Amino acid sequence: QVQLEESGGGLVQAGDSLRLSCTFRGSGFVQHCMAWFRQVPGKEREFVAAIKWDGGDTLYANSVVGRATIFRNNAKKMVALQMDKVTPVDTAVYYCAAVKGGGMRDGDYEYDNWGQGTQVTVSS
Repeated sequence: QVQLEESGGGLVQAGDSLRLSCTFRGSGFVQHCMAWFRQVPGKEREFVAAIKWDGGDTLYANSVVGRATIFRNNAKKMVALQMDKVTPVDTAVYYCAAVKGGGMRDGDYEYDNWGQGTQVTVSS
């Protein structure tokens, strides 16, 4: 059984950076593709970034490419998201997601393990 727990959300000033972390509890972390999604009320969950099981490849949404970095530490069973130059548009609940096997993917329906989410609010 996999459990995911996000941390690092909160209030951030526009133009600053944020870093979110996700702790993976369970076995087989290295077999999982990990990803971050975000959601604002009334909208669908939006893909942000994904990382291959070995950290050797990453995928980013167009909205964050160039200012977001996803990375993982397989020894610590954690994945993190760093986002620079945030704007109020980045305000959302951010979710960590995991799926076993296969390559990176950007559809939320393709992930079967989710954290509870962490709120990020960017003030202007």
